[in-house]
Amino acid sequence: MEKSVTKTMRVELLYATAVLLLAAALTGVRADGISDRARALHKRALIVDTHDDTPQRMVWEKFDLAHRDPKGHIDIPRMRDGNLGAIFFSIWVPSKVTGPLAVSRALKQIDAVREQVRLHPADLALATTAAEVRAARAQGEIAALMGMEGGHMIDDDLGMLRLYAALGVRYLTLTHFGNNNWADASTDKPAHNGLTDFGKDVVRELNRLGVIVDISHVSDKTFYDVLAVTQAPVFASHSSCRAICNHPRNMNDDMLRALAKNGGVIQINFHYTFLSQEARDANLALGKDVAIVEQEVEKLCGENEACSVIEGGRRAREMMAAGKIPRVSWEKIVEHIDHAVKVAGVDHVGLGSDFDGATMPFGMEDVSKLPQITEALLRKGYSEKDIEKILGGNTLRVLEQAERVSRSMQSGSSK
Repeated sequence: MEKSVTKTMRVELLYATAVLLLAAALTGVRADGISDRARALHKRALIVDTHDDTPQRMVWEKFDLAHRDPKGHIDIPRMRDGNLGAIFFSIWVPSKVTGPLAVSRALKQIDAVREQVRLHPADLALATTAAEVRAARAQGEIAALMGMEGGHMIDDDLGMLRLYAALGVRYLTLTHFGNNNWADASTDKPAHNGLTDFGKDVVRELNRLGVIVDISHVSDKTFYDVLAVTQAPVFASHSSCRAICNHPRNMNDDMLRALAKNGGVIQINFHYTFLSQEARDANLALGKDVAIVEQEVEKLCGENEACSVIEGGRRAREMMAAGKIPRVSWEKIVEHIDHAVKVAGVDHVGLGSDFDGATMPFGMEDVSKLPQITEALLRKGYSEKDIEKILGGNTLRVLEQAERVSRSMQSGSSK
């Protein structure tokens, strides 16, 4: 009797599987849940991710992008799988590291990015303009750009800013988690009431150089000071929506509307505590436990920031899997995109994953999972044209506008 029941269950399972496969074939949806329409759209779109912390791995681990690596989020094979067309590699040094040491560490990361491009010319092309991004795509290459995460790395010297721009840096995040000498951060106690006079000079020089002003990490007052000074659109390279998750790193609706008026773009961050209020609240409630984990990670990794991010992310996902923190799914990314579009408009939203620098939600384990976003937006009724804007078109438009402002300023004319 038991064998008969088991046989019957197997037959039913096979039948159910066959029905699902047939339904998928009829609807154009494959086993991974991506429809043929979404797959075709994702393949032709020029997808831009404005924030990836992989340079830390290049320096600390001598990581080579050519090798598929299960530990991190970014490598060439998985960028190909996700059809990533352009990536802004983040040059990052912690806020507590300042002066010549911060400059030295930043230069090492810039060199590491450029070296990866040199080593893999069939896959990567260094890009500093929107035209170069498009040219790389036409040649079947991934455009490698650089953004600098933290104004403290210019060491209060506009000459260093010009040097970084000459080496290929195309955005500057004005602060990181801590204030610097000329701008307030969103996660520190205000020290300057926004931007100082020198901070305003930094914004003007960024405009002149054609380097995008990045307002992720800055305080709300710093954000509005930037808008009062800048002649070019700005962007938030990796921020999400405060209306959904009340984190100071996210943007509130008034800021989103002001950003849209400026012509800028918010690129949605995938980090789990920027996406989910429930996860953020649980994380804060577990303060002592989280602090213990952070101490353990610091003891294990020392100054190796790449190790800290990967190990910290692994432990956070373990806490989610164990139910200590609510499980955050990749669909929250789409919720933030949708909210930002409703408030700021579809011309002002993009993607800034924070891959290799943050803890990813379940289902967005690495860059290869990006097609899910295209599928989800199609299901929500977004047009293919608007999805292409979100996936990368809006970011390229801001880069082009920054270039135009730069040419105008350098020619001596007004905006």
